[in-house]
Amino acid sequence: MQLIEAVPNVSEGKDLEIIRQIADDAVCNNSAKVLHIDSNADANRTVFTIAGEPTEVVKACVELISSATRYIDMHLHRGMHPRIGATDVCPLVPLREISLFETAVYAKELAWNIAEELHLPIYLYEANSSDPNRKNIAFLRRGEYENLEEKLKTLPPDFGPKSMTPFIEKVGATIIGARDVLIAFNMSLNSRDMEIAKQIAARLREKDGGLPGIKTMAWYMSGYGCTQISCNVVDYHKTNLVTLFETCKKEAAKFDLSVTAGEIIGLVPQEVMVQAGKHYSPYESNTDALIASAADRLLLNRIRRFDAQEKVLEYALKRNQLI
Repeated sequence: MQLIEAVPNVSEGKDLEIIRQIADDAVCNNSAKVLHIDSNADANRTVFTIAGEPTEVVKACVELISSATRYIDMHLHRGMHPRIGATDVCPLVPLREISLFETAVYAKELAWNIAEELHLPIYLYEANSSDPNRKNIAFLRRGEYENLEEKLKTLPPDFGPKSMTPFIEKVGATIIGARDVLIAFNMSLNSRDMEIAKQIAARLREKDGGLPGIKTMAWYMSGYGCTQISCNVVDYHKTNLVTLFETCKKEAAKFDLSVTAGEIIGLVPQEVMVQAGKHYSPYESNTDALIASAADRLLLNRIRRFDAQEKVLEYALKRNQLI
């Protein structure tokens, strides 16, 4: 069976009832499974992970995005994470027996369906991008929701309306595309100084001469009482979590700071955790023990408990009888 996952990021991270309703709506008329829900109030954002057979995942994403438009009013949205709409981004990721190219066909189908059924502006990114600039989500998000009316004029969407309507004013636009597995990994600093956090983030970021396959930004998380370096590991074969974590520690030490916690948003592949575990516990061979070692040394239990059964992708797939 072909298997893909979708990782829709929705601009609501505070109202747990709305978040649960959106999740329920997503899978009410299809066989796709919600593997994980990760919400943060400061970011005011929820990352859903949905998996299944490609056509079923596409159906689930249509339902989820539709549900988000009913419950979320972007006029009222405030949060630390950049966003362009009620469903900010919805990537599709190949997992088994399917290529990135084939997954991109389903992403295009999803984008078309959303534009036609919901009358939303849809921007295509990553494997579906129409030009090199649009491949980068930061380019498409520039100016965020607040600048959307101007963006629709100067950077027309790939599908859907190209001018503002009352409905678009309420729910914004959505970015859709196929991409490979991405790991969202945040590191907390024992500091509230945003200028220092920004400097550390820049030193880690690939485009500023940092680590290959790493995108970063810095933010202050009031719920944690500290700054964080928020990282997207877009290619963990180029830079693994250990290299990223240990480099961040070294950069923080230059400012007499330390990394006090690590946090994985969403799910993480088993091989990533096992690789980290082997670095820190080279004589260990048990998979669960290696994952536990990685979680301990990457400080993944400092903010909230890292439960491998909940956070490791393969374990979540098995629990939902998808592998």
